Parts: sequence; structure tokens; C-alpha cells
Amino acid sequence: MDPGGGTGGSTAPLVPGWKTVIHPERGIASDVPGDWAVKSSGWVTHVAENGGPAPEETPLVGFAAPAVLKEKWCRSDDDGNGTREDTPPASVGFRAEPDARDTAEAARENARLRVYGSLRPAVEGEGHHRAAKPFTAESGLTGRVATAASAGVDGTGRCTHDGTATGFAFENPAGETLSRTFVGVRGVDDEVPEPTVRKIIGTVRLVESAP
Repeated sequence: MDPGGGTGGSTAPLVPGWKTVIHPERGIASDVPGDWAVKSSGWVTHVAENGGPAPEETPLVGFAAPAVLKEKWCRSDDDGNGTREDTPPASVGFRAEPDARDTAEAARENARLRVYGSLRPAVEGEGHHRAAKPFTAESGLTGRVATAASAGVDGTGRCTHDGTATGFAFENPAGETLSRTFVGVRGVDDEVPEPTVRKIIGTVRLVESAP
């Protein structure tokens, strides 16, 4: 599949007032709104099978070079493990997908596992998922995009809310499947609107990778 977009794309923000997040090892970049915090390309975050953070728990799904909205938005011990944790209303990151059969599976599973891993203690994996659909970023990079959302979060935890995830998976010129995934809460004042999520995903582009 021709991914389009080529390499050597701009590392300057495509959206005025936004920030560019670069994963130099993978040769990909994407923009986020200016009030998001951008972590280093070596920073990796995970969710675990029981909702706990890795490495204390077995990782279920993760992503690298994350950007986070309002890192200290909510702090609590909703899972009852004795450790108070910060919950942001939204985050986004990159991921390599060596085990995915194709971009559709990578997009779908990223969205599903992000919602499942983050919210399973509250909803036991219940939710709704949409089939992966073709998507073309502004750069011409083509792939598949899929969404998933929780259903039935009871709100008993201080930081527990229904959530949603959107995964965009694509191939680079070497034929490797990569992804850009958004995850966030919904039904609250700080929910990231769907048009903004699509704008974030739409800025994904290939850049020169680190030697």
C-alpha cells in the first residue's frame, strides 16, 4: 500500500498556535493544541489489564512521545490500590504496530484497548466500537481510523468518567504499521470536541527519522 505523504514533512505546526510532537525514531510528527504538555520522545505511558499503571502491572497497551492536556486535572485513588494518581482529560501518543495484520486492525485495537484498559474497573469492558474507515491526513498520508467509547461508567470514582479513543493507523515507506491514538474523557466540561480530535489526527505526517 502506498501510504502517501512521503518523508521529510514539515516539523513546524500545521495549525497556527499549536505545537508539533515528533517521534524521531519512527519518523512521524503530529500537532496538538498549544495548551497541551508535550513529553519527550522517549517517554512511554501504558494502561494495564486491571487498569493500573505499568511497570507495576502487565502493560495492556501503551504509546510513546505523548502529549497531555491538563496533567493534574484530577487526582484520586479510584482503583483502591493505595496510590493517588493523576488523571488528565485527554492524551495522545504514537505506537509501532508489529503484530497488527493491517492498518484497520491496528486502528481498531488501539481504540478498543485504550478504552478497555482505562475504564475496565468501572465498566468491565462494556462499550461500543466502530469499524475502521479510510482516512487521509493533511499531508496525504493514508490509513484507517477507528473509534471506541465506554458505556455505563457509574461515576462512583472521583476521577471516573466515560471515555473515548480514536486510533489512526498507517504505513511508512518501509511498510511498517504505525499509529497515532487519542484517548479522553467525555461528558465533562473539559471533553475534547470531536472536530479537535480529528484535527489532531489529521496533522500526522512523515518526517526524517533519526539516524
